[in-house]
Amino acid sequence: MGKIIAIANQKGGVGKTTTSINLAASLGVLEKKVLLIDADPQANATSGLGLDVDTIEIGTYQLLEHSKNAKDAILKTSTPNLDIIPSHIDLVAIEIELVDKEEREYMLKKALQEIKDDYDFILIDCAPSLGLLTLNALTAADSVIIPIQCEYFALEGLGKLLNTIKSVQKIHNQTLDIEGLLLTMYDSRLRLSNQVVEEVQKHFNDMVFQTIIQRNVRLSEAPSFGENIINYDASSKGASNYLSLAKELIIKNS
Repeated sequence: MGKIIAIANQKGGVGKTTTSINLAASLGVLEKKVLLIDADPQANATSGLGLDVDTIEIGTYQLLEHSKNAKDAILKTSTPNLDIIPSHIDLVAIEIELVDKEEREYMLKKALQEIKDDYDFILIDCAPSLGLLTLNALTAADSVIIPIQCEYFALEGLGKLLNTIKSVQKIHNQTLDIEGLLLTMYDSRLRLSNQVVEEVQKHFNDMVFQTIIQRNVRLSEAPSFGENIINYDASSKGASNYLSLAKELIIKNS
């Protein structure tokens, strides 16, 4: 039975897509069967895995519309054990199109029923908003990973996201769990980075992943080559951070 994990935070630039791509690739390398769903109209996870966004004909948009089924939308990637359901700029329109549909929050959940058992992990890269797309992801997911940037405004907006998760638990998905808070873009030389880490660990305790993702040039270069960090530079700090996160996730779920 596959576990569906949404990677969500309504703040942009906290490392959601970087985490989605590289955690998915790391799980694949560790011989787990993984599906990454790009649920962001910017389609960065799609291009970051080397797919040409302009040639995408079937993706998350058709899945949410229920005009195609999940199996039709799955594409293989060059990374072992990793498939993707790509995104396209068309996805911007889905919020308006679904607005008067019955059970519009459950479109993704229904679409994924038929393939849930084909994978060990299904990761959903969410858009940086708390709109209908993210709501669909949280309703479909078993749990959520929240990336938090080790910077000054890190905890701002976290309360809002946790409230959204609570209301999703209450109304749409009672079993939704918080998989963990993931500290990203950590720079050990900065006092501020260390303060944020302390603050988050103090407030949230066991909810925080032990793995911390460090700032790493190779990590930010990789997507421009359409590569995940494992393919791009397996010996980099970024690669070892994400492999360590993947191992932590596997242990947690075994």
